[in-house]
Amino acid sequence: APALLPARRARVCCGLTYVSTGQLDRARAVLRRTLDLMEPVLRAGVPVVVLEPSCAAALRTDLPELLHDDPRAARLAAAVLTFAEALERHAPRWTPPAVDRPVAGQTHCHQHAVLGDAPDRRLRESAGLTGELSGGCCGLAGNFGFEKGHFEVSRTCAEDQLLPSIREAAPDTVVLADGYSCRTQLEQLGGVKGRHLAEVLAEALERDTGASQRDTTAGEGT
Repeated sequence: APALLPARRARVCCGLTYVSTGQLDRARAVLRRTLDLMEPVLRAGVPVVVLEPSCAAALRTDLPELLHDDPRAARLAAAVLTFAEALERHAPRWTPPAVDRPVAGQTHCHQHAVLGDAPDRRLRESAGLTGELSGGCCGLAGNFGFEKGHFEVSRTCAEDQLLPSIREAAPDTVVLADGYSCRTQLEQLGGVKGRHLAEVLAEALERDTGASQRDTTAGEGT
């Protein structure tokens, strides 16, 4: 089974905050601590599912580059899977619930650049989530959009593809945004709540389970 290691409890960090701001020595220190905390997982040889695309990309690519002298870095990088990759690789016979709705939103830019989104596309198609997600960048880009003097550039980036795709979407459209930055930008500039694909599928599973239980109860009462 994939490893579950809640970041709030174990204080595991991918180091991206420091990498993106050029603090590479600090990033190395943070990542070594992450490797120490992940030792039991590495010894067990289980996959590590990372829901945030930017964190997954940092662990898969930046980690082995920054700590190339630590063999644990390559092992952790190889163990990292996205949500869709984990389902495809470790639950290939699982069928997702039928959502059967159009989607809008954005594929995270780190997913475009580093991870690839083919498994996500296949998972969405299997769940009946139709349509394409926008490309480009949400404009928040980690801490960039929060820094003084960057707001107009940040908003312009969001207006290039992301925000227009949301405005043009049908009322029943599912707004997908796996990245925290993307969801933040959508909410603050577009007034729209984006959700991770895992959340959308979990909600559909709960709906189907509830419907099944109601049907069973109704059958017992007849």
